[in-house]
Amino acid sequence: METMDRRPDGSGKVRDIYDCGDNLLMVASDRISAYDFVLPDEIPSKGEVLTRISAFWFDRFADLVPNHMVSMDVADFPEEFSRWADYLDGRAMLVRKAQPLPVECIVRGYLTGSGKKTYDEDGTVCGIALPDGLREASKLPEPIFTPSTKAELGDHDENISFERCAQIVGPEVADRLRSLSIALYKAASEYAAERGIIIADTKFEFGLIDGEIVLIDECLTPDSSRFWPASTYVEGEVQPSYDKQYVRDWLRANWDMEGEPPHLPADVVEGTAARYQEAYEIVCGEPFVPAKEQHVSA
Repeated sequence: METMDRRPDGSGKVRDIYDCGDNLLMVASDRISAYDFVLPDEIPSKGEVLTRISAFWFDRFADLVPNHMVSMDVADFPEEFSRWADYLDGRAMLVRKAQPLPVECIVRGYLTGSGKKTYDEDGTVCGIALPDGLREASKLPEPIFTPSTKAELGDHDENISFERCAQIVGPEVADRLRSLSIALYKAASEYAAERGIIIADTKFEFGLIDGEIVLIDECLTPDSSRFWPASTYVEGEVQPSYDKQYVRDWLRANWDMEGEPPHLPADVVEGTAARYQEAYEIVCGEPFVPAKEQHVSA
């Protein structure tokens, strides 16, 4: 597979970051992570799907909250990256540098995952008391803001209370993050519902540019959100999803979480790629065509 032979200035589980002075070039690879492990197999076109979905939401919500996106056009990237234009096209985004805020802003609209686990234990999610009688995949009375700390690579994120979030970033910033996150989630959920998708929960990240809070990183992708098909939604059951749950389920059935993660079977790789691309098509309202194929057909 074509890649870049330049060492990134920073790397996450999926993204590589290149310093471009006042801007950063954020490149989404086709790597996939699960349970805080980066798996040995890549998912074809996954990075492009993530970047293009994020760009869609950044554009859609630009009036609701400013974001860090400058351009996805490789012609706007610094000249030094031109020799990798074919690889970067569609999967890279030039963004403004921001000072990341040290919390992840999670909004939950449905009860599932780690929230369901703590609810079953004591009726709360991240310290927020919820009504009795909720089940797996129950819709919550109102979306809730459940922040977490940002873990170093290889460590686990830690759910924290709103009060702890306020201690970390300050009360005014915490209030603003909560209101922005819930507003974004509600607007995205209404849009997605019209297209047959339930957004069960999602994670936003914010930073500061010239003292202003801006939306950064990725936005409402299958990696940062749980997307469920509305047509098969049944309260009380674990829902199929358009994200990497397919990979998580296979790993849970075939790996004891010890040592290095195993290779994924070809059908799991192909099935996961198809789910990502289907998510793009539903969200963005157009067929997914990889950037390199668009140029061939143009």
